[in-house]
Amino acid sequence: MDYQFKDIEKKWQQFWADNHTFKAENKTNKPKYYVLDMFPYPSGAGLHVGHPLGYIASDIFARYKRLKGFNVLHPMGYDSFGLPAEQYAIQTGQHPSVTTEDNIATYRRQLDQIGFSFDWSREVRTSEAGYYKWTQWIFMQLFNSWYNKDADKAVAIDDLVAHFESKGSAGINAVCDEEILSFTADEWKAFTEQEQQAELLKYRLTYLRESTVNWCAALGTVLANDEVKDGFSERGGYPVEQKKMMQWSMRITAYAQRLLDGLDTIDWPEPLKEMQRNWIGKSVGASVKFPVENSPEVIEVFTTRVDTIFGVTFVVLAPEHELVAQLTTPEQKATVEEYIAKTKKKSELDRMADTKTVSGAFTGSYVLNPLNGDKIQLWIADYVLAGYGTGAVMAVPSGDQRDYLFAKHFDLPIVQILDTQSIELEADPTKEGKYVNSDFMNGLDYKAGTAAVIAKLEAIGAGKAKVNFRMRDAIFGRQRYWGEPVPVYFKDGLPYLIDESELPLVLPEIDKYLPTETGEPPLARATDWKHPEGEYELSTMPGWAGSSWYWYRYMDADNNEEFASEEAIDYWKAVDLYIGGSEHATGHLLYSRFWNKFLKDVGKTPEEEPFKKLINQGMIQGRSNFVYRLSDEEGRGTNTFVSHGLIKEYKVSPLHVDVNIVDNEVLNLNKFKQWRPEYADAEFILENGKYICGVEVEKMSKSKYNVVNPDDLIERYGADTLRMYEMFLGPLEQSKPWNTNGIEGVFKFLRKFWRLFHDADWNFNVTDAAPSKAELKSLHKIIQKVEQDIERFSFNTSVSSFMIAVNELTDLKCNKRAILHNLVIILEPYAPHICEELWVLLGNEAGSLSYAAYPTFNPAYLVEDEFSYPISINGKMKTNIALSLSLSNEEIEAAIRSHADVLKYLDGKAPKKVIVVKGRIVNIVV
Repeated sequence: MDYQFKDIEKKWQQFWADNHTFKAENKTNKPKYYVLDMFPYPSGAGLHVGHPLGYIASDIFARYKRLKGFNVLHPMGYDSFGLPAEQYAIQTGQHPSVTTEDNIATYRRQLDQIGFSFDWSREVRTSEAGYYKWTQWIFMQLFNSWYNKDADKAVAIDDLVAHFESKGSAGINAVCDEEILSFTADEWKAFTEQEQQAELLKYRLTYLRESTVNWCAALGTVLANDEVKDGFSERGGYPVEQKKMMQWSMRITAYAQRLLDGLDTIDWPEPLKEMQRNWIGKSVGASVKFPVENSPEVIEVFTTRVDTIFGVTFVVLAPEHELVAQLTTPEQKATVEEYIAKTKKKSELDRMADTKTVSGAFTGSYVLNPLNGDKIQLWIADYVLAGYGTGAVMAVPSGDQRDYLFAKHFDLPIVQILDTQSIELEADPTKEGKYVNSDFMNGLDYKAGTAAVIAKLEAIGAGKAKVNFRMRDAIFGRQRYWGEPVPVYFKDGLPYLIDESELPLVLPEIDKYLPTETGEPPLARATDWKHPEGEYELSTMPGWAGSSWYWYRYMDADNNEEFASEEAIDYWKAVDLYIGGSEHATGHLLYSRFWNKFLKDVGKTPEEEPFKKLINQGMIQGRSNFVYRLSDEEGRGTNTFVSHGLIKEYKVSPLHVDVNIVDNEVLNLNKFKQWRPEYADAEFILENGKYICGVEVEKMSKSKYNVVNPDDLIERYGADTLRMYEMFLGPLEQSKPWNTNGIEGVFKFLRKFWRLFHDADWNFNVTDAAPSKAELKSLHKIIQKVEQDIERFSFNTSVSSFMIAVNELTDLKCNKRAILHNLVIILEPYAPHICEELWVLLGNEAGSLSYAAYPTFNPAYLVEDEFSYPISINGKMKTNIALSLSLSNEEIEAAIRSHADVLKYLDGKAPKKVIVVKGRIVNIVV
């Protein structure tokens, strides 16, 4: 029977589900291998052809590792809390869980029909109470921990309390708030409970603090930086402003150095690691205190160029800096407030990215240079951020481009401080030159000058050497409904953890999913939802909470006693291969590393890093098609459309058209008329009887009508074809355009592969005859090639090699079991359905293919032991004769002289000379 892919694929998908074929065991003698995909948020749109790219690659590798004898954990789940479901709930009144469940059902159906070898017995959903119980539990461990710099790890808060009780605050070296108290043991014991808890909150790894956030009033929630673009929410396009709010934060900054060091121990793409290094932003420099004129206040700045302190001509505060209102003079109040209002409309990302716009406002106050007493203007500007460093910078226009542009724009002084013409716009701090206009530094070089300044600042108590990190603590609260409740209640204005026995703190039912009329988060609408000792926290956790530890839950998904057992974690340890998008570099991937390091500190995991190897799959871009609407004399669109090859002759405007009604750039005219009502009476100006569409590569999106649904392709060509074609498009890590036109070639390849096992009447026809040298050579070439390709994740070249191998075996008319049995095993990771069917037809047990042994490459079959010599007579090539490479020149000549083909061409003439070039050519001179 011909290749009936629909029946075959349904049959084996059902078989795998019924028999739990891909279920991994937590105890086995096999070596382990953990393959993981970044789990998806189940959107209502389902999958398009770009989404499965990484999943197919990871599935090929997982299947390959099983064939290589590994116990493979390859799970899947859903990051199912999120804003889209909540927004839909706000619009329709439908509970987000209903929307989420429907979306998951669509995703599951689509994933199953592509034939992934997931262990579905370990499926997790972050929105299920049985899962987020442990997200809440991890939050509680963070709350009950502080970071001990001396131990360089997180330590129980009880240890800190014990220290306070015995020694007071002396000797504590912690990552904590700046404004901590100094006290003796007796003074600590004399504090009220409220005073003690308030002080401990300054040390906890998760804590409450007033923070500047991206507030979206329309969505009623705080947004992460990557959820804001050009001052508007990415979802919905609503205005976003900077606002100060009391927020939960996590002290990820405690782990900054370890997060940096860990990057040198993992196999991740270098660009992604560099993104994290830049985000963490380690800087070695100094802190400097600038006294405010006629005020007890001091402005502290951090600088990597403390040597330029004599070139400071103004100091800039972030508009949100806590001293701005206090230090703004009455004359400047209106100007400053107007500027602050404008700043609130920009996201932090926009402010950091905008290097061209120069804007700011003078506060009317002055600070003093601590080394020479110079009076310096104090400004605010939105390029300074409150959460970075101290929220203040010292500006040196002669040494920094942004400061230079600012000084020029506002006519502020510029002081030259090197004996070169100027260090204006110079970036290299080791630039040769001696300092001038710099008091005691005059004549010194960079190294000596820097040391001298730091020594002077330390001597007068105006500064010190310091290491700074750009990264800030992570905001951990969202004012929305569809997220994990924070396991905290408030008593006397301070947060307390609920008891572990009360976990999970379940998300309550509410009547509406909007903030209250008084601006409180949606959870304030809950009735009968109150802790016996106080009020529950009304914010929920951010989207990254549940995804910051989920790989551990896969190890032991049904455990009700702990987030995962010690035995399961000790066996699986960490993810060996993680595949997902680079867009998560400074979000999910950074937070996951942070939580993993914390869990190691508290003895719950053995590994410092969660993901040993990471691959960022490229994006599959859309291939958009266009029709060209003819314009009338007044430039208005008509209902006539011009074929692409003729558009230069007419005045037209391009319109996106649904790619699913275009085949090889030819528009299906009837389907176009049915596509939208306004096109029902459309007319066309054709070329050669066809309407040819325009083409452009763009992001795949519904608005561009270039989304290709995998369901349609699987219906037409099958899942195995889709899997192989997605790999065939190009290297995994690179972005590439989708082009349905090429899928037919892969489909034809699979039919040709199926044909190898069948005769002309489609009867199964495989023999036990011994394979020829040529057949063995073809097999072992593909064994070696595919193994090498998979190990280096070069899946696209494997697909090409499969095509070559099948062509070679077809030409050889090969139907030998010894060859085809191994070929089925090699192809199985790429096209599992067809291979399972052929495996059974070959006489093997159903379902055993996934755990068969990958064929062993034998290099002996690729060694050339004979050569086909071109035979020339008087310089003209006449024939080819295959001879063993072990023959001597004399033996080759003898064999040639007596060969029937040569004798025929000589026609009775005796050769005058036979010239043998071994392994190259034989020339006969007559």
